[in-house]
Order: sequence, then structure tokens, then C-alpha cells
Amino acid sequence: MAQLDHLQLIRARVPIGRRKTGGGGPPPRRGGGHGGALQAETQAAVAEQQAAKPAAFIDPSLLLRVQVDGHIAESEWERLGLSVVSSDADRSVLLFSSTGDLTEFVDRLSKFDAPPINPDQKNPNYAGLVGRIDGIRGLAPRDRLGPKIKGEGFTEAEDLQDDVRYVLDIELWEFSTRPRREAKVAEIEQFLIAQGGAVYDTYIGPSITVMRVEALGRGLRPLLGVPEIAIIDLPPEPDLAAQPMVALNAGGIPPVLELAEDAPVIGVLDSGVNDHPLLNGLVVARHLGEGIVDAADVWGHGTSVAGTALFGDLRDAITANALKPVGRLAVAKVVGDNGRFSDRRTVPHVMDTAIRTLHADTGCRLFVMSLGDTNANLPQGRVGPWAATLDALARELDVLIVVSAGNRGRPRPFMAATSEELVTVYPTYLLEPENRLAEPAGAANVMTVGAVAGGTGLDARHVQDANVRPITQEWGEPSPFTRVGPGAGGVRKPDVVDLGGTAVFDVPSISLTGAPHLPAAGVITLHHRYTEQFLTAAGGTSFAAPLLVHKAARLLRRMPNASANLLRALLVGAARSPDALERRLGAMTTAERVRIGGNGVVDPIRAAYSDDHRVVLYAEDALEMDQFAVYRLPIPPEFRAGGDRTIRVSLAFDPPVRRTRNDYLGTKMDFRLLRGIDEAELFEHFRDRDKMLEGAAPAVPSKFKCKLQPGSDERANNTLQTASVTFKRDTGEYGEVYYLVVRCLSHWAVDQVLDQRFAVVVELEHRPEIRIYNRIRERVQVRV
Repeated sequence: MAQLDHLQLIRARVPIGRRKTGGGGPPPRRGGGHGGALQAETQAAVAEQQAAKPAAFIDPSLLLRVQVDGHIAESEWERLGLSVVSSDADRSVLLFSSTGDLTEFVDRLSKFDAPPINPDQKNPNYAGLVGRIDGIRGLAPRDRLGPKIKGEGFTEAEDLQDDVRYVLDIELWEFSTRPRREAKVAEIEQFLIAQGGAVYDTYIGPSITVMRVEALGRGLRPLLGVPEIAIIDLPPEPDLAAQPMVALNAGGIPPVLELAEDAPVIGVLDSGVNDHPLLNGLVVARHLGEGIVDAADVWGHGTSVAGTALFGDLRDAITANALKPVGRLAVAKVVGDNGRFSDRRTVPHVMDTAIRTLHADTGCRLFVMSLGDTNANLPQGRVGPWAATLDALARELDVLIVVSAGNRGRPRPFMAATSEELVTVYPTYLLEPENRLAEPAGAANVMTVGAVAGGTGLDARHVQDANVRPITQEWGEPSPFTRVGPGAGGVRKPDVVDLGGTAVFDVPSISLTGAPHLPAAGVITLHHRYTEQFLTAAGGTSFAAPLLVHKAARLLRRMPNASANLLRALLVGAARSPDALERRLGAMTTAERVRIGGNGVVDPIRAAYSDDHRVVLYAEDALEMDQFAVYRLPIPPEFRAGGDRTIRVSLAFDPPVRRTRNDYLGTKMDFRLLRGIDEAELFEHFRDRDKMLEGAAPAVPSKFKCKLQPGSDERANNTLQTASVTFKRDTGEYGEVYYLVVRCLSHWAVDQVLDQRFAVVVELEHRPEIRIYNRIRERVQVRV
């Protein structure tokens, strides 16, 4: 991969004031015969299941997958003797019948095509139910193969070989009461033993039923036709690398490379940072908060955060021949040995003094604060004095402050009826009101970081232990303890997410457990008492935040003169939502997914470098109130054709704030991307005008507008915005220049702010084999 310099974005220098502007449905209509078609599909699904069910399982139970268009209440299905055991992102529900009696359901299907029961009704009979059904089918045996075993190439039941022994997990639907599930487990165990298999472990809880079994393929295949079985899959894979890594002593650690004199300084506001062999010579300043007399890190939190900020996750870094810190440390101990802030000073005062002192003494421009007040109990959309102080400091000092989203408390991170729901209700409970961001994570001018998991969190001790159930399965799924947005005034929070670890449900203790007890569940970092233990494992959004600062420091080393706004814009422009997060949150709305995952995980290489096929252009600028800027975006011929290609625009600005106002931000900004429009016409549209004398501005035809997603309304309240558009067809008709319009909108700070600083970043990305960098660079150099 080429690592090329980002390019300058060229502004059309015409300062003109901007034009001010003002601020489940009916069931689908179905043709005749729809009810009869659904009857036929139901009969086919029942016949298919009856043929697949082993003879040893003689109960009449069955399962139907119903594709719906719209919402059908569960109570509607229950009246028909059907239980909803699952609903999917593709608008399908799984319906279970323990008796196999579909008489009432089939009766309603048949009456849909019959004459209206009531002469005055406008819709067919039972249109609210039958009219919302798109199709009906059963579950084929392959549908019960889980994602892990499918990933190993087992896509059909026949892929399980007769004489090969497999160790698998069998999970049942929550189809009925515990006694009925216990009876079904006994029936499955009896069947497996008769086939020469064995059941190692069984866990039957209020709503989870899982069996760890070993059996030959010929004994497992019939189980794929049992309606009560939800999934058969490989057991969760343990992280075998974490446990021995935590046990490493100094002799097992590679040397730390020396840093250049101009390496960035990272400010850590926490419980202090202890001396550690890996930090020798890297701590350049220490500040003690009011009332704190000893710099030692008694709690251990600050040392671990600092280690993560400098080295990242040591699980990755330690495999190299040498450790490469990204910078040096300036440490502010703001939490006392009692784990509390000073009784004599307000938190805003403590934070203001610490940040100003470190900034003045060391020139520090990056700060990480993995602290939060989970008991602030602020209304959603409101922030406290702590957050407002950070916003003001970020604007005044031009510094990047990174804060953690906060963690929901253990052992129960949500309002569950039973501890077992820690597993079954994930990830829905993340959206509970009690799980909103901890203060000061709702701040607008800082970067807030939520957490994602690195996998299951299990290690070698749990290979055949069904009494420890993972909550997360893949890297990139939301951590079960991460807190969610929105932030101040509804701003999109968290901004990004990063690795924070996970937790598992421990059945014997009926509680969650994670790092450091399970090293695989967290980030590997420094132990604060290195003479006792050199490294440790830690989990929480507290460690996702320093991982982002680690990436920001890499970016600042590459671009040492970048403003805080430019750092923010480049970082968010390089963020992508992990596939696993999208899959896990697939049933949620876009807005709900954003509240949990923000803009995704930052790729530090993408943030710092352009590539032959991916070009980043940027500008740092300022606008007076109610002004707009236009930037010319060169579009080479190679980018106008050749399949999917994407333009992503990211904007960061740092407005004044006022926490006592509902409209928290003093100024607002937005952007539009236009193509195929004459430059003079563009300026004519956006300039300010006297409506009495000149009339309304001419409208911009829709064909000239690039449909960036998310749209302008969705990102309007954010100080950090990113949106993209992907082109699939040829766009040669729109010419060789696109126009990015950035607007500054006056708000309550119109009389306080002379100009608003901002940074804008545009990324053009084509397929890897299409080289566009040099063509765009030539165009930029000519205009400069």
C-alpha cells in the first residue's frame, strides 16, 4: 500500500454572505389469491419439516418463518396459538407452535380471499394480518447451522460427515417453560447417546438453554430438523494469546525504541502514573491536583490508561521486535488515593487547571480523560459544567480532548429481571435511558469514544464449559457495558468506538466477569505495580479512549501543525462501522445504531495517508457569521467511470457553548456537495440577497445535488460531521469539477464570534486498481 501525503483542497476565494433559510401505515394492497398462495406456502413448509424431523422426536411441534411488511403485534400471533421466538433484520419473524395446530391461522388466510365479512369494510378480511405477510416458509436443516461452523465450510447438513466426531454447542429456542425445555434437553441427550455421542455440559436458565455435545456427524444431522433447536455451532473460540502475555515479565518484553525530540506529548488526566520500566524517560511533566500530595498511582487506573495511550494494545505491539511509543506523557493526577475528586475544588476548576498547566508547560495538544460521573443524572441532551468546561478549553487552546463514553455498572449493566438477561437482551438494553453517556462524554467539541469487543472474551479454560456464556461473539460488536448517545443538544455521540473489551456471563456466580480476571476479555497494558506483575488486562471505555489518542498521536506525528479541528475531521473521515457491529445491530434503526457505534472505528493509516486509489484533500479555514465558502474538487476522468467509487466529506468546528441553553451550540455549520453546476450559478444561489428588491434565490436543480448520507438534517447539530455518496454509474456528464459548499450559520453567538474556525476533509476512493492520486495532485498543483 502506498503511503502518500494528503493534498490541499482549493477554495474559490469569493467571500459572499450566505442566503439565510428558515428552519406503520396501512397494509399493502394485495391482489386476489394472496391468501390462497400463503396457504400453499404454509402447507409446503409443514410438509418439509415433517419430512426432516427424526422419527425419535414424535411431538407435533413446528416452526414457520413469516416475512412481514409492517408491524404485527406479538399478541396477534398468540391469539392464533403461535409464539414469536425470533425476529430478524430482514423483517421476518419465527413462529413456534408446540401443538402443530394451525387451524385458526389457515382459516384467516383462506378468508382473506373471500367476500368481505362486513359489507362496509374497505379492506379484505384480516388485512391487518394477512395483508402484511409477504411469504411463509419453514426452516431448512441448513438454517440451523451457526455462523462459525458455516465459516468453516459447513453450509449444508450433508457436510457433517458420518464418521467424524464434532464438538458443538446446541442452543434451543425459548419456546416454552423451563420444565418443557428440560424435557426437550433430556430427549436430545437420549437421542445423542443412542447415536454414540455424549453431552458434556448443559445449562438451562430462565431463558437460555445450551448444550455442549460431542457426536458423530450421522448423529448430529437429524437434530437439524428438530423445531425446538435454534442453532448448532462451533463453541466460542478462546483467545489463547492473552493469558501467557499477562504472565510475561520484563525479560519477555522487547526493548522500547527511542523517540524523536519533536514527538507529540499526550496529557493523561487520571489517578496518576507510576514509574514502570516501559515508561523510562517518557514522562516529561507531572501535575498534582488541588489537595493531592503524592504522585503515586494507588488505584492503578492511570498507569494502565497511559500505557495504552503510548503503546496501544500490547497484545498487538509486543509481537514486534521492539515497542514503539507514539509520544511522551504529561500526567495530571486529578483523582485522589481515595478514588475521589478534591473536596475543596470543583471538577471544572480541577480540569481547567490541569489542562492549562500541561498545555503551558509541555505544549501538549492531545489529552485523554477516561473519567466520568455516572451519577450526574442529567436529562438526555443536557450536559453539566464539566463537559461545558472541556468544550470551552478545546476551543480556546486548540487542543484535542478525548473522553470515554462511560461504562454501565457491574454486575448488572441494565434493568434486567434476571441476571441471565445480560446475555439474552443484549444488545437491546444498551438503548435504555439509564445507559446514556456519563458526564462529561456529551461534550460537543471533544471526541467521545465508546467501546467494542475483541471477541468472546473466553480463554482456554472455557473450551468445554457451558457455564460461562459469552455475550459478544466477534471483534467489533458493541461492548456490553458501553454507554450510548446522543450528547449535548442531540449531537451524534459517541463520535467513534474502539476496542474496550467484553464481559461474559458466569453461571455459578450469576454475574458478569471480564478483564483482568479474563485477560482475553480486555486490552493488554501496563500494571501499576510492575514488581508484582509487569502487565495486566483491563476493560472498559476507559481503554477505548486512549486507543483513539494513540491513533491521534500517530496522525499528529505525521502532520505536526494540524489544528484540533483537522485532527478530528481526519480521524472521523477514516472511521468505518465494523461489519460485526452492523450485523449485531441490524434490527435497530440507523439512529439507534449511531447512538451505540457512532461513526465506527478509526483506521489510523487511512487517517494519516492517501493512497494511489484513495485521495484525501483538506483545508483549514474560518468563516464569519452567515458566510459560505466554496471549494473546487477536481474529478479526473478515471473517477467518472469504472464501477463503485465514493466521495466522503468530513467537517469539524469548535463553536462556543452554553449549557444553560437548550440550543447548546453558539454557531452551526453544514456542507453540500454539488456537481454539473456553473460556478457563477452556484454563488448566485447561496449569496445573501434583499428579497424585497431581488426576490427569492434561484433553486438548485436536484440533478446537481450529490445525495450525501447521512443527510444534512441528520448531521445538523453536530460539530463533527461526516457523510458520503457512492456512485455506481458513469458520471462524465457532470464535468471535471465538483463543488463543496461549507456554510456558517449564525446562532445565539452571532454577536460574540468574529469568525468560526473549521477544517474540512474530502476523500475520493476508487477501486484499488484505479490510480487517481497523481491525476488529482497535478490538478491541485496547477491551481495553487
